[in-house]
Amino acid sequence: MFDVALKSAGAQVVLATSSDGNHPPENIIDGDQETFWASTGLYPQEFIITFSSMMSIQRIEIACYNVRKISFQTSKETEPTNFEDLLEKELDSTDNALQQEEFPVNNKRATHLRVTIENGYDHFVSVHRLSINGNAVHG
Repeated sequence: MFDVALKSAGAQVVLATSSDGNHPPENIIDGDQETFWASTGLYPQEFIITFSSMMSIQRIEIACYNVRKISFQTSKETEPTNFEDLLEKELDSTDNALQQEEFPVNNKRATHLRVTIENGYDHFVSVHRLSINGNAVHG
């Protein structure tokens, strides 16, 4: 297994509902927890990551600030369409500490992952890292 959501593994952020020039969505998948994507207020906020090929996902890890409710959907299509619900979680407030969450996923196949931040503890949220442990599906 390896992190299939890294830019260096061929993953791309193909959509983000907000973008700040100083904190672009690509920071989510650069592998550096010091960089981040910042929302510009209002909810929901979402971003879509497209993998280099069909992946089998085992675990999703996220490091973020001020996220209250988050959901994940997957798509197996060539284009990022026809998403299916994967999981939805309510995160605890961490009083300005980094929220680090891990979600086990049982070998879910996907070419795209949509992450929706439904609500936050503040007007702004930030996502510092999204790590997805998985493998490419062959054949």
